[in-house]
Amino acid sequence: MKTKNPSTVQGRKARDGRVNRVEKLPPGTPNPVDIHVGGRVRLRRTLLGMSQERLGESVGLTFQQIQKYERGANRIGSSRLFEFSRILDVPVSFFFDDMPEDIKTREGQFARALQEDDQSPYEPDPLTKRETLELVRAYYRVTDPKVRKRLFELTKSLAKMEGDE
Repeated sequence: MKTKNPSTVQGRKARDGRVNRVEKLPPGTPNPVDIHVGGRVRLRRTLLGMSQERLGESVGLTFQQIQKYERGANRIGSSRLFEFSRILDVPVSFFFDDMPEDIKTREGQFARALQEDDQSPYEPDPLTKRETLELVRAYYRVTDPKVRKRLFELTKSLAKMEGDE
């Protein structure tokens, strides 16, 4: 007789009445979906120039709780996610946009969560870097569309020159 490991078995009844086994992540392992959603909260918050403290005050939480949400350490409930969408002025679906295909399935989530950390240097998404966010905010503070267009063209030209070297 097989013994059940309570950390990896969760009973769900199939249509034929049998109980299917569903793998569960080890305690303390954040779900990759929670990490993705938290990252999207952080992205939008920083794009708006909002601090963790200010976002927390808006929903009655401490900045430490916001940090845990953004890291994926704590799961964001549906009502809280709805609050964040209103405060951050995005649809709820924004938090799930650009989700990697492999974490859209239960098996993919499990595999992603348990994979060893890659020892190669981590290169974060350039859109989440503070420098990028400050540049974008400054760019949109330029109110004259002609000046903004020239600034855009100048930046592209400089980047092309760098690539030619």
